[in-house]
Amino acid sequence: MADFRVEKLKEMLESSRYTVAICGSGMMAESGYLGIKTPEKAYEIEEKYKASPEEIFTSAYYNTRTRQFYEFYRKEMLVDLEPAASSSALAAIERAGKIQCIITGNIYELSQRGGCVNVINLHGSIYQNQCPHCKKMYPIEYIKNSKTTVPLCEDCGHVIRPLVSLFGEMMDSQKMTRTTEEIEKADMLLLLGTNLDSEVFANYIRYFSGRYLAVIHKESSHSDEKADLVILDDPKNVLPNLGYQ
Repeated sequence: MADFRVEKLKEMLESSRYTVAICGSGMMAESGYLGIKTPEKAYEIEEKYKASPEEIFTSAYYNTRTRQFYEFYRKEMLVDLEPAASSSALAAIERAGKIQCIITGNIYELSQRGGCVNVINLHGSIYQNQCPHCKKMYPIEYIKNSKTTVPLCEDCGHVIRPLVSLFGEMMDSQKMTRTTEEIEKADMLLLLGTNLDSEVFANYIRYFSGRYLAVIHKESSHSDEKADLVILDDPKNVLPNLGYQ
């Protein structure tokens, strides 16, 4: 990676009035998790549970086969991930006042745990769990260490629900609105570990009309030509080199 691309990226950040970063699956992969929909993982899940991840990780499965859902959820979703260097570097850029909002699709709070503050977790978080009946909140440890196979509310006995978006569910409208608003007012949009064709983010990216569009992703895409700057590398190899502390 040529240094001039890092210099160009820093110039953009320094001159941008309002910068929004979008963190995609590439950022999660840097922490060692490829996602349950990758071909190799999906095959492994289907062999193990006799159902595809698209079938298991749904509200229908949660409602009708709750024990099996939680068996899958604990073993496959409640994985121990640590933020990569890209997350702490992103936090340093935010502290320097050069990034105003971080939007992420992962459910592991990697950005927050890396030190970022103004974060939108589009798909929720494994660290937030709630009884849908009485609304009592529970930490992740309660789900992991529940004495019953299915974690039940201590107060009313209802099944606790992880506050994550399951496949096929409607997204949180407030988060969708806020994401759109942030991208609309952005002077610079920085895509990290994803591209303009992202299944998760494409419908939001189209609201961007600012000055600078930068992509840092190790895989090239035909949509890269629409960006003002493309760096084909992992964000963890780029962001720390910007020099923010």
